[in-house]
Amino acid sequence: MEERLQKIISRAGLMSRREAEKFILAGKVSVDGKIISELGLKFDAQKNKICVDGKPLTFNAEKIYLLLNKPRGYLSTAKDDRGRRTVLDLVAEIPERVYPVGRLDFDSEGLILLTNDGDLMNKLLHPKFKIEKTYRVKFSGELSAEKIIQLESGIELSDGITAPAKIFLLNNSTAEITIHEGRNRQVRRMFSTVGLEVKNLRRIKFANLTLEGVECGKFRKLTTQEIAALKNKI
Repeated sequence: MEERLQKIISRAGLMSRREAEKFILAGKVSVDGKIISELGLKFDAQKNKICVDGKPLTFNAEKIYLLLNKPRGYLSTAKDDRGRRTVLDLVAEIPERVYPVGRLDFDSEGLILLTNDGDLMNKLLHPKFKIEKTYRVKFSGELSAEKIIQLESGIELSDGITAPAKIFLLNNSTAEITIHEGRNRQVRRMFSTVGLEVKNLRRIKFANLTLEGVECGKFRKLTTQEIAALKNKI
């Protein structure tokens, strides 16, 4: 059966469809030896030899689900052309190829999932499922009641108004914010819009998962129950 090329790549567990589209446009995908650099083309994974970065796609790999406590100074990508450290460097002992579910900024830290389950990856990232993520934010400035109402109601950013958020003020310089969107540097931009500078940003929860028991820079495999709970949310 023919499918869009980016969907086939995602189904193989390599990356999300959005990331696959970037790889295609960058000329890093070939079909039957021919570089494909345009979107929308359909192929049959059973009949066509599809390679990403020169490596053939495989669909029979064991499904791997990892929870990583990302330190600052790592990119949430599979590869960096400038040679910078990525989250994959922290899980190098895992023989299967896994890819991050969404992103955390280079300067941000905390919980990020990695998997080769492309179907689950796409659903966790899809806006319609509204998967919640909670961040602990250390900031400078005054987070007044008025600003909390603004953040919770929606902030006008360059790419549109944010969806409603939940704010819990821990002290004069620390708060927790829960959102279900995944825009680029969203939390930092939201706080900046209300006049607050983010000093430290740490994701502490993703759906039903937390960082409990996972030190910074370390990872663990998800339990069967945790995987089932994730899938029940989509």
